[in-house]
Parts: sequence; C-alpha cells; structure tokens
Amino acid sequence: MFITIDTRRKVVVPGNESETVAYAAGHFIKCAKTAIEFHGTFFVALSGGSTPKQIYEKLASNHKNSIDWQKVFLFWSDERAVPADHPDSNYKMAMDSGFTKLGVPPSHIFRMKGEGDITVHATEYEALINKTLNKRHFDLIMLGVGEDGHTASLFPGTKGLTITDKLVIANEVPQKNTLRMTFTYPLINSAHNIAFYAMGKNKEEIIKKVLTTDLFPSSLVGNELHPALWILDTSAASLLNRS
Repeated sequence: MFITIDTRRKVVVPGNESETVAYAAGHFIKCAKTAIEFHGTFFVALSGGSTPKQIYEKLASNHKNSIDWQKVFLFWSDERAVPADHPDSNYKMAMDSGFTKLGVPPSHIFRMKGEGDITVHATEYEALINKTLNKRHFDLIMLGVGEDGHTASLFPGTKGLTITDKLVIANEVPQKNTLRMTFTYPLINSAHNIAFYAMGKNKEEIIKKVLTTDLFPSSLVGNELHPALWILDTSAASLLNRS
C-alpha cells in the first residue's frame, strides 16, 4: 500500500514485519544499483535502531551477491558519545549485524568518532564527507524515528534543529544528558533518497503525529526535490487511515 502524505513525504506499507524488512533491504539494493550504474559508487549513511539492524541482517543473508559491495561507501547519520567497541555504538551494531560479511573495503567505511571531543570530530566528519563525496549528494540516508519524534540525533527542542550552515554537528541533547554527533537538515534533505523505517504497534501514535503535523524533528525531513520515503509495517501505519 502506498500513501502520499504531501509533496515532501510518501509512505509505503509492504505488510507485516518480515515483509517490511525484505522491502527495505530491496529498496537499499535498488538505490545502490542505480548509483553504481550512473556513478560507479554508492554513498550511504546508515542509522542505528532495531529496524535498521534487521535490514542489515537481511542484506547480509539475502543480498551478498546482489551488488558489487566493493563500490559501496558507508557513513553514519548519527552516533552516540561512545567508542567503536561500545554496545551502544551505531557503528558497532551495523558492522556486527551484517556489514562485516559483505566485503565493503575497510577504506570505504567511515565511522563517526563518538569518543573524545565530539565537537572536533563533527567538524572533521563534515570535511571527510565533502572530500569523499566531492560535491555529490548521498545516494541514500537511512533514518529511524523515536517515540518522541526525533530522527538521527535531532531531538525535540535541541539547537541542532536550527542549524543551517553545517552538515554535521555535536548536538547537545538534555533529554539524554549527553552530546551526540548528527547530520543536520541541510545534509539529510539533500540526499537523493531519504528513507525512514518504523515497525511495531509502539510506533503507531508517533507516526500519525509526525506525518500529520510539523511539530516534530522527523516531520521536517524531505522536500519536493527529494521526498522522504517512510517504510512502515502494518502495525506502525495502523492509525494513518483513521480520522
């Protein structure tokens, strides 16, 4: 089922949880094939979260031979203030969930440094993106949505929501009593493909709120040139058809 929310956002509901994970993995591969065909490389920014974890597992189990993984470049859309081997690391989760099995060259894997001075590392990461992509936009940015409506590490009420002159920042998140490194709206909304993933009954309320108002960080992702695609299972999307 497809739902057009507005010119900035579209929704696809492939079915139950397993069907949605399979669809999301297929969408990843489709974006990669298109980018590799036209540019010879695929630039993707990964997300943390339980649903992306399942997508990474599906890529490793079902799509090892679907694309040339040697042409894939991995970045991350946000990271916690932890080192690479910490259980809360988005980098560690993605690598452990499948990317260590897919043959992406180590020189093509660019983790966000969550340890040390995150403010300095955010500036360095922005420079790295500019150098590596060389005026190209990301082919795919993967995102989740929290039950408070945050995405990446753009939390409600934080300064990162108003940043327009930087691509990557250290965002102070009082709700978590921490700094987190995150992409900003200018970088996210410039991607050729922007994909949100949400599954489960616990997401139905925030999904309806995010997609029917502009009150949440997730609501502001997507534009007419690069609409955000929301990939939802039937449970997460269950309130969208109700008044």
